Amino acid sequence: MTGGYQVYRAALPEVCAADPARMVFTADADGRCEVFTWDAVSRRARQVTRRPRGTLHGAIDRDAYVWWFDEDEHGHGQWRFQPFGGGTDLPGLTGVPAGLPRGLAVSDHGTVALAVGDGGATTVHVGPRGGAARTIVRTGGHATLTGITPGGGLLALGGADGVTVLTSEGTVRAVLRGGERSGRLWSLGFAPAGPGDELLLVRERHDRYVVESWRPGTGNVTHDWCAFDTEITARWDADGRSVLVRQDRHGRSALHRARLDDRTLTPVPTPAGTLLDAATRRGGDLHYLWTDTGHPPRLCSSRGTPLPPLPTVAGPVPGTHHDLWTPGPDGPVHTLLSLPVPPTAPAAPPGSRTGAEPPAAPAVFLVHGGPADHDRDAYDGVVHSLVASGFAVARVNYRGSTGYGPRWRRAQGRGVGLAQVDDLASVRADLIARRLIRPGAVGLWGTSWGGYLVLLALGTRPDLWQAGVAVKPVADCAAAHRTTTPALRALDERLFGGTPDEVPERYARSSPIRYAAAVRAPLLVAAATRDAKCPPGQVRGYLAALRAAGVRHEAMWLDSGHDGYDGGDHVAVLRRAVVFLDRELRGPARRPQTPRSARSGEHRTAERLTERRRSHAEGHHPQRPARG
Repeated sequence: MTGGYQVYRAALPEVCAADPARMVFTADADGRCEVFTWDAVSRRARQVTRRPRGTLHGAIDRDAYVWWFDEDEHGHGQWRFQPFGGGTDLPGLTGVPAGLPRGLAVSDHGTVALAVGDGGATTVHVGPRGGAARTIVRTGGHATLTGITPGGGLLALGGADGVTVLTSEGTVRAVLRGGERSGRLWSLGFAPAGPGDELLLVRERHDRYVVESWRPGTGNVTHDWCAFDTEITARWDADGRSVLVRQDRHGRSALHRARLDDRTLTPVPTPAGTLLDAATRRGGDLHYLWTDTGHPPRLCSSRGTPLPPLPTVAGPVPGTHHDLWTPGPDGPVHTLLSLPVPPTAPAAPPGSRTGAEPPAAPAVFLVHGGPADHDRDAYDGVVHSLVASGFAVARVNYRGSTGYGPRWRRAQGRGVGLAQVDDLASVRADLIARRLIRPGAVGLWGTSWGGYLVLLALGTRPDLWQAGVAVKPVADCAAAHRTTTPALRALDERLFGGTPDEVPERYARSSPIRYAAAVRAPLLVAAATRDAKCPPGQVRGYLAALRAAGVRHEAMWLDSGHDGYDGGDHVAVLRRAVVFLDRELRGPARRPQTPRSARSGEHRTAERLTERRRSHAEGHHPQRPARG
């Protein structure tokens, strides 16, 4: 059914602190993402979960109990656990109602803390592993439990306005302010060892990212010598005094070790490309997950520890891969460009001269979501499929992308979405001027926030694009705000500067539905009936506007939520989209556009589509909501 397509979370295995040979990871199981254990001594894996819709979230505690989040089709559920070697499944804490997962933390002595989202609030429960829960705090809005001290006495709860440190009884010990005025602040967990309890933090300050730490009694310490110009995440080493810092910069990664007592920062050598994750294990063993555009992810150990095998692609990844920078009003725009290798031309007759160049390829702009995210020099199965099919693929890190510093992320130009569309248009013109892609054969493909930009670009710059694929998009900004999750409503209000009632003109100006009648390119829209992030109602309204205007389009209605872990679903959308783009963009014989007066169609399918959930290097944004 899946045609060999495998689904799993690209992340390091979680390692038992007391026995580093025992690990938990996610892998493909008959086309679904599921949780497995791994014994590095015997080199054997055991499948832990078998759920019809797959399982993403897994963990292991110091006592080698395996944890996973047992969620329903709407993402609501409960944490459960079992012994490493197998056994009865038990609830993490009894008496905890089903909700959205907002953090799991287990102390060295088996004290469990769970954060659960329900409606517009987050509730934290504490208790002995498998025992009765005590509710210690309930806070409005979206918050994330980011750690517990080894002794179980303190918890850290991160939110949009900063970090709150609580006792296990719910008493507030410290409020560490974040936000726009004091600099955004992220909590990265308590030290696993050391002379006292210490919390690792990252703050955005003066257009840089700075490592901080907090201790009871002494408060915050800002490590100014450990500052970076682009986004970072960090993890404690096992000694509790040094920190492994991973930096995202211009689509690639760099790794550093910061020794807080010595005030030293040392580069850690790793291959060029992207580190999707990295951690130092007991005994100084460095584990990292490496990839670049031409190589699928690889798990690596600096000391040769056997790690779980990851599925890989047979043979070389097709195409050639390049970096390109296009001038822009707020600085150059970075594009990762993958080009198909042209077929070998027939040999010229002896003595003849030819200056003919191979024809430029039709192109697909693969637009990343987020909005706070970026494209990396990393393997992507969609890029692989498109390049193998003869398309050039452009991945543009438009204004607002991470990995280029706070100023780039805040740059909004003409407004939400519109600046990003301007950057896509500029890069398109640049690639055509360099004769790298074919004029008149350029399409767009995006998922979630990327799908939103596809719809906005097709409507506001209709002359530039010849096809579009929008998967689970935001199509009506005001309608999406009314029906999406509380976390995403808060994100919208930060982006637009208020609610649709407070700043209606801003929402309208950036909303694809306003421009639906101007769309000229054929369009494929895939939407999900149970999508809480990009709700189906606002997509239906957009499709109705396309029909009323006579815009040629196709629609897939999918029996899923916004996220999912079923390989068959990925194959369904990949096949449908590639066939659609091939038909609309391929070569001079491409079918002419249907006149606007022609019949538009909406083709329903029973095939389900879900989007592969990526694990990226924004580990310092654990509480940041993202549409994908």
